[in-house]
Amino acid sequence: MTEDKIDIKSLNFTELQKLLEEMGEKKFRAKQLYEWIHKRLVLSFDEMTNLSKDMRKKLDESCTIEGARIIKKQVSSDGTAKFLMRLSDGNTVESVLMKYKHGNSVCISTQVGCRMGCRFCASTVGGLIRSLKTSEMLDQIYEIQRTTGERVSNIIMMGIGEPLDNYDNVVKFIRMISDENGLNISQRNITLSTCGLVDRLKKLVDEKLTITIAISLHAPNDELRREMMPIANRYSIHEIIDACRYYVDMTGRRITFEYSMVEGKNDSRECAMQLVELVRGLNCHINLIPLNPVEGRMGQRSKGADIQNFKLLLEKNHTNVTIRREMGRDIDAACGQLRNKERGGNDDESICKD
Repeated sequence: MTEDKIDIKSLNFTELQKLLEEMGEKKFRAKQLYEWIHKRLVLSFDEMTNLSKDMRKKLDESCTIEGARIIKKQVSSDGTAKFLMRLSDGNTVESVLMKYKHGNSVCISTQVGCRMGCRFCASTVGGLIRSLKTSEMLDQIYEIQRTTGERVSNIIMMGIGEPLDNYDNVVKFIRMISDENGLNISQRNITLSTCGLVDRLKKLVDEKLTITIAISLHAPNDELRREMMPIANRYSIHEIIDACRYYVDMTGRRITFEYSMVEGKNDSRECAMQLVELVRGLNCHINLIPLNPVEGRMGQRSKGADIQNFKLLLEKNHTNVTIRREMGRDIDAACGQLRNKERGGNDDESICKD
């Protein structure tokens, strides 16, 4: 039975060495095996031709390299591609490939569903089913590279789920995807998006990673943020900002704040000025996001002129800000929409975190 086998793709290099030693194999075999799985991205032990048939047989009997497999693909007129991936237990998640001049970026999911409950986001409809294993996050990258034949150079952990709610597996994923024995994607090219789990954000400092942190802020004060995001009942906005200052001071890395623009809710001049004061003196960048509207969820996107005026106010007050470029809107690009269709849900229940 697969569930009784070792999930070998989730083992880091040290753990793989230990496993092979326990199997009576020489230590140097770990490098060969690791490269087959994480660099050559093979799907079966039979493909590992420089390993003996006996070793391959032992691996096949005791281990699995199952992960995520693409079952649907949509391609936008702008080249953005959305993939629906099925996991070994039948659950599905989504990944998005975005092509830029500087390289290919992939946005991955970290959980099946989400329990954060953000009012404007359908990712939480149905709640959290489970967190993804390290192998299932890796395979979102591996499957896209196998399918396209092109290298992924940037990773955004901004799909379905809250990455810091799957802390251990996410940190392991970051270390393994950046391992020189595997795809060796620079940690500086990895962005982790979180709604602001303060304790885990501070804990992340001790991991000594060089990733970029993006905070899903979406409001400049506690009252409005509590209305939009239930997590604000657990952590105040100033606790989040203090954690961000700690992260910046300890790592030297700039923080990004994501701010979805909701018409008549958080797009006023007053909100802009509150946001300026909130982040004053902090090494940060504000990313304004034109909202992907979700039927039955909070609000409509702000008017284009209001988004531009909001941006100008921030710029006049010396706050770094951009408006996120929209990609793939013609292919259910709102995160989770394709998955929801596969599950038989209402097509309008699109996820708008991204």
